[in-house]
Order: sequence, then structure tokens, then C-alpha cells
Amino acid sequence: MQPQLVDALARDLAAAGHTGEGIRALLGDAADAALARSVAAPARRAALRSPGPSSTLLRALVLGDTVPTDELADALPALGVEGAVALGLVEVAGDRALPAAVIRPYAFQDALGAGEWWIASDLDELAGRSPLRDDHVLGVGGAARTLAALLPPAAAPVADALDLGTGCGVIALHLRRFADRVVATDVSERALRFAELNARLNGVDGIETRLGSLFEPVEGERFDLIASNPPFVITPRAPGVPAFEYRDGGRTGDGLMAEVVRGLGDHLRRGGQARLLGNWETIGGEGGLARVDGWERSGLDLWAIEREELDPVRYAELWLRDGGTLPRDPAFAPLAGAWLDDFEARGVRAIGMGWLAARRGGAGALRRFERVPQRVALEHVGAHLARALDDAAWLAETDDEELGLARLVVAPDVTEARHQLPGASGPNVIELVQGGGLERTLSVDTALAALVGACDGELPLGVLIGAIAALLEVDEAVLAADLLPRVRELVVTGFLARL
Repeated sequence: MQPQLVDALARDLAAAGHTGEGIRALLGDAADAALARSVAAPARRAALRSPGPSSTLLRALVLGDTVPTDELADALPALGVEGAVALGLVEVAGDRALPAAVIRPYAFQDALGAGEWWIASDLDELAGRSPLRDDHVLGVGGAARTLAALLPPAAAPVADALDLGTGCGVIALHLRRFADRVVATDVSERALRFAELNARLNGVDGIETRLGSLFEPVEGERFDLIASNPPFVITPRAPGVPAFEYRDGGRTGDGLMAEVVRGLGDHLRRGGQARLLGNWETIGGEGGLARVDGWERSGLDLWAIEREELDPVRYAELWLRDGGTLPRDPAFAPLAGAWLDDFEARGVRAIGMGWLAARRGGAGALRRFERVPQRVALEHVGAHLARALDDAAWLAETDDEELGLARLVVAPDVTEARHQLPGASGPNVIELVQGGGLERTLSVDTALAALVGACDGELPLGVLIGAIAALLEVDEAVLAADLLPRVRELVVTGFLARL
């Protein structure tokens, strides 16, 4: 990387209005919305109707279109075409500039506020590249956005953070917003070059890149926070099957995810946390989440959330499409066959896809492995996971007698819904509905509904349970034994909150 050229590029991008707002103004709402859905034609038409630097940069650096070199020179007056070639952004053939990378605005919102970065990455399907090159460096996709949302809120800065498998470096940029220092690792030299470019392009210092596999580049080091969207995609180890660096770690099955999870305990400081994305297999009679439970036995708090489960056929199709191979392509059938042969040989019945949260220092206070298939608004999840880990540690140190002295409040996003048949004297179903967190809906009985409704922080739980027992004319000790375990669950899942 040549810093002076990157700085010149940043000046040119800013001057041309190469931002999310600038692109919307150029394209109009309909074409901009289509572009967000990876439909390029309306954006291309709109750009060609409004020639100028903004249009040229949109065509070249967002859509991946070939543009005249004189137009690119006008759009990049500080960097120049030679500078763009030196940075690996374009190649020149005669009087035409052929894009070799894309630079797209990426807007985000986190606990510290809103922001926008330029993210450079390899040409993709939107830019007309299909199938992808084996060493493809992915830009900001759904996985990166999800992992960014899972990060703990930046209530207080941390000293050191690790982005394991950084790719283009976008997660490292997020971590740097509340970490004094970030180490970003990857097995791909090409990925690290993009990560370094993106850090400099956005004026972000304090990110150190290191080449190597998984935890090898940070052997013996510990961090306050580890984030990873590792190359977890389960790929058959068979001749002719592309091994894309951004998604395939070269292991058999879900072995790479097992390695990542097992390595967390040795690389987190006490109190340190981790957030991961991953896949896991159901093999024979052993479910995927049960396998995840067996991966980590060092005493970490660990919460695995399975968002989706795919059968082998759907899984193979998903990742073949992701790599740019479609069912109509001649290569699709033999590649799909390789995937299915691998799953069949190893007895794989299904593949789970989801999230993991971990913390070192809670003495295994939280060991939770569950399927959460419902729609979830990601903006709530990071804070919810962090709070749940704290609450689980508190509950592990709190016996039922102490819990009875606690004052709890209903979380502000929780509502109650009651359903009854026409003519019924009372509700047949009472539900607690969570608007934040993981947006759970929980059926409860009358006693628990009454207790939750009474939790306003004024009276201890024990007093409330006593009053409900008297009202229902049941034994208080029996009712407490029934309600307190369920109260613990409501605290961890975010329906009830500590004062």
C-alpha cells in the first residue's frame, strides 16, 4: 500500500460525492433501491444519463463497468489513472480503464452513533464477475452486517480486540471504534492488503494486520474481545471443487468451527467476550447444537443460537450459487454431486447456521444451545447478548432466597397478549411478546403473568409471590418453587431486568 496514493483517492472520492447520499441523489430512489437488491441495470441507466465524476466513479467502482481513461482521470484528479493502477483498482487497455476492484459506501449505526466508510473489495457478481476467483475478497455482505450487530455495545472502551479472519477489514473497523488496538488476521495476503487499504482510506489507525491461519498469528496473546466470521463453509475435499479463501478454511466438515471455538479460552482475558458466526453439522443421531456443546469444555460461558437448518441439498445449492455457479451451468451438477457425496459419506443429515456468544470468567454460568428461527431486528441483538451474559453470571451467584429479595422490572419492549374463545370467562392463552432482544413470544400461565405484571421495581420478588399465592389460594412455598426457575429464564432472555 502507498499511503500518499490512498490519501489522494480519499480526497477524490469525497470531492465526487461518492457516498451513499451522493449515489442516491444521482440515481433516484427506485434505481438506488434496485442497486441495494443487486440489480444493476437501473443504476447504470441513471448514471449514463448524468455524466460527470460521480457517474464515472459509480460505473467504475460500484458497478465494475469499463470506462474511458480520460473520464476516470477527470473523476480522480488527485490520484490519477496511474495512481489507480498502482493501487490495483483498475487496469488500462488502450483508452479504456478496466476495474479490478470495487469501492462502495457502507453506512452503519452502532452504540456510538451513525457513520459511513468506503469499503474496497474484489469484483463480484454485481460487478459482472462470475464465477468468483478462488482468492476473492468479499465486500460487506449480510454476514458482515450481522456480525457487526452482534458485537457488544461500546459502554466502555476495551484495550485489545481480535478480528479473526478479517477479509476486507470491515469488522476490524467496527472493533476499532471502541478498542484501543485491533489485530486483524487472515490466511490471505490479498485480503490483508484490502484491509490495510480500507483502514487508511477511512483514516482509521490502530489496526495491525497479521498473516496466518486462525490463532497462529496471535499465539500466546489474549484479548478483551474476539470477533470472527471465519471461513466456516463446509466444502468437500474433492478434486475440482473451488476452495474460495473467503469462506473455506480447508478443514473437513465443521472442523474449522470446532477449532475456533476451542481456541477461545486460550485467547480471551478474564471477562473477555467473543462473537462468532458459524455452521455445524448434524451427524447421525447427534444434533448440531449438541456437537457445539462438546467443542468447548474449558469453562467458558457459551451461547449458540441456530438461526436456520438446511438439508444437504439446499446447503450445497446455497454455496454453489454464492460462488457464482447456477443450476443452469454445466459445472453445477458435478459440483453438487461432490457436496452430496461428502455429506453422505460422513453421515451428515443437516447443517445448522447461526451465531455464538462466549465469555471467559463466568465459570460456565451460561451454557445455552437453542434454535431461534423467528425474524430478529439486528439492532437489538448485541446489547441483548451482552446483558444476558452479565445476568447469567449474576444468577449463578444468586440462590433462590437472594433472588426473592431482588427487585425486577418488566423490560420496556415487552407487551402482554391475551387470547380467549368467544364467550369464555377468561383467556385461554396468555403470551409475553418481546419487541427487542431475540423477539421471543412466550406462553405463560396466570401466576407467572401476574408476577411479571407486578414487577415494577417497587417490591421484592418474594413479597410479590406471597401476594399472588394468597390471591390464588395456593401454598406460597410451592408457588415460589414453580415461579423462581422461570423468573431466572425470563431474566436471561430479557423479559425481566434488574434495577
